[in-house]
Amino acid sequence: MTESKSETNGILRAAWLIAVITILSKFIGFLRDMVLAGHYGASTVSDAYFYANQIPSLAIILLGGVGGPFHSATVSVFSKMIPNLNTKPPVEVNKLYSTFFTGTFILFGLFSVLCYFFAPQIMSFIISNGSEELITLATEHFKIMSPVILFGGIIGIYYGLLVCYKQFTLPNMSPVVLSLVIIIAVLLCGDDPNGLVLAWATTVGGLLQLVIQYPKLRQIGFRVKPNFEFANNPNFKLICELLFPAVLSSTIGQINIYIDMFFASSLREGAWTAVVYANRIFQFPVGILVTAFLVPLFPLFSRYVADKDFEGIKNYFNKGVGVLFFISIPIIICVLLLAKDAISLVFERGAFDTQAVMMVTEALCYLSISILPYVFRDSITRIFYSFNDSKTPFIVATCSILLKYILNVVLITKLNMGIAGITLSTSFITLFNAILLGIFVSKKIKLDYGSLFKNLGKMLIAGMLTFVICIFLSKWITVMLLPKYVSEVVRIVVIGSFCFGIYTLFNFILKMEYANELYVRIVGKFLHK
Repeated sequence: MTESKSETNGILRAAWLIAVITILSKFIGFLRDMVLAGHYGASTVSDAYFYANQIPSLAIILLGGVGGPFHSATVSVFSKMIPNLNTKPPVEVNKLYSTFFTGTFILFGLFSVLCYFFAPQIMSFIISNGSEELITLATEHFKIMSPVILFGGIIGIYYGLLVCYKQFTLPNMSPVVLSLVIIIAVLLCGDDPNGLVLAWATTVGGLLQLVIQYPKLRQIGFRVKPNFEFANNPNFKLICELLFPAVLSSTIGQINIYIDMFFASSLREGAWTAVVYANRIFQFPVGILVTAFLVPLFPLFSRYVADKDFEGIKNYFNKGVGVLFFISIPIIICVLLLAKDAISLVFERGAFDTQAVMMVTEALCYLSISILPYVFRDSITRIFYSFNDSKTPFIVATCSILLKYILNVVLITKLNMGIAGITLSTSFITLFNAILLGIFVSKKIKLDYGSLFKNLGKMLIAGMLTFVICIFLSKWITVMLLPKYVSEVVRIVVIGSFCFGIYTLFNFILKMEYANELYVRIVGKFLHK
């Protein structure tokens, strides 16, 4: 019992550390987006950059980022092979690392070269509804950023090895490097009419993300030597069995984004930029939550699977997802009530005008309703990866492609919802994936959904009551005669604070266990002092 409590406290400490680092990273990312929005607004140039950056982003953020397939496969396999975190990795671990690195370098290097030479065809296919100017400019951006594809997989391996050794700071801090490089480049070369400085800065920033990880890996004891022993290598085969379906799953998931890009290219100028900014704002709170709790939990899940301790998995899954649900609901309320004020306050300057604010607000509000299924889907996916099963998430993601296309046709073409239709269909797809994964995981482990969703029901009741009260508060503040930016700050601070406070109070009244646990921890901290 003491060991379990100690492990829980260790996870919570790691979660807080990762949360703080991720908040800093997301904050710098916000500054980057503010600089980009001020210089390029929601325009053809910004659309071209974001269209071209989709495949490099797939490599460096989704495939190679924290929680991505390369990171997850590395943690899943290597965490079971490392006997002692306080000593240098054994020879067989170092050898497997070299094999994995060599294979990734060859495969992603080849893909990077192909993307460079076939950039015009790739961009023409993705933006087939776009203007010739947009396609040509996106092609130039894509050629410059093609090396980022090579960096992505290697970064994911580095992240995974560092996390295995409980080195959480570097993997979660390194995205800051990319944001800082872009900020500096745009501020120094802000008069670039085609925005090519964005593409160059993205490539340099991606390379630096890779470079800063390497010294820590060498200090731990990892040495890379070209190793081509891909055949008759059980551990490398295990990595591939886990990795390739996960990569395909992430890539298949990107097809949904390419479907969105196809439909967005037929909408007004800046439509895809608005969707991208909405996603980035969405990822600010959600990314912090998911990263903070799931990064330290995933190695624990993998060890529990290896030990066949299924009760431990159930316990920590319910705790982790329950806390994510608890925090997510007031975030949804705040987005629905305060999105326009926050976006205007942060972005409305320079080339980013009122129309752009409304476009991003519309996209974000419809996207925000996916927060609950999003955190559940990402949490349940870690269970599958812990069982070395990435095929099931891949199959589920594949099944969602046709549904995504149908939803876009109905919402965008038939109902004329425009940008809102893109993000609303994304929310439906996230819910669809979460439900299927939640059902299929029962083949591996019977999770305790009863207590989890009973608590969620109480949270939703508290959330609905909070939402109604906050609507009246919002209307009262609106009638106050205050200058625009002052009004926005007042609304964000007052309504946001009141929302979290009243929501927590209602959860106390409903005797929701996470609220009581939060209260006990806070009181315990103060009494301890």
